[in-house]
Amino acid sequence: MSNAFFRDLHARFDASGVRAMFAPRKPRHPLLRIALGLVGVAMLAMLLVAGLFVGAAMILFGVTRRLLVRRPAARPETRIVDAEYRVVRERTQVVLR
Repeated sequence: MSNAFFRDLHARFDASGVRAMFAPRKPRHPLLRIALGLVGVAMLAMLLVAGLFVGAAMILFGVTRRLLVRRPAARPETRIVDAEYRVVRERTQVVLR
């Protein structure tokens, strides 16, 4: 009983007419198919070239910014403690090698 109900419900609310309106379909004419394929390849090539130009511009901007904008020299630290240190190991500590 439930199986027949769901089968009928699916057929009642099927939106295949609306879905078919927005589905991409290949044209039947062979020359139009080739032309649209070439248009797609040309669009991909344009996007690739545009991406390369944007990437090159970003790298060029970063390099020129690094070369032109200099950081001020670091101040020498005045609170330095000069000392000699020795590492003391505990006898219970296991040395992993």
